Amino acid sequence: MTTIDDAQAMLAELFAPWVQDLGLRVTAVAPGEVTLVLPFDARLARVGGTVCGQAMMAAADTAMVLAVSAQLGGFRPMTTVSLTQSFMRPVSGTDLTVLARVLKPGRTLMFGEVELAGPDGKLAAHATTTYALV
Repeated sequence: MTTIDDAQAMLAELFAPWVQDLGLRVTAVAPGEVTLVLPFDARLARVGGTVCGQAMMAAADTAMVLAVSAQLGGFRPMTTVSLTQSFMRPVSGTDLTVLARVLKPGRTLMFGEVELAGPDGKLAAHATTTYALV
């Protein structure tokens, strides 16, 4: 996987329909790194109009699968071992940028981080991840 089109095709082919319903759009791909946009949708908002944590967690997990695939040059079966997310500030009524990076690639485990930010560039959430290649 080396292009935005490749990554967008992976989103359409490999992920569950409810993940596809998030409307994630790939905006950049580099070795071990992917940037997505999580578009604001009122269906993803909780009381008060803020984007719910579950949607942000799903976006982070999805982005990291694509980042690992970009690191490997294509998709390999993998599973999430650990995903820890800290929510730093509420975001409402706006799209989020989701930047996933592989921090340490390995033969069987991949370690990474994901940043979710609003249009002002301020972090809304930060995740650390571990994936096992199967």
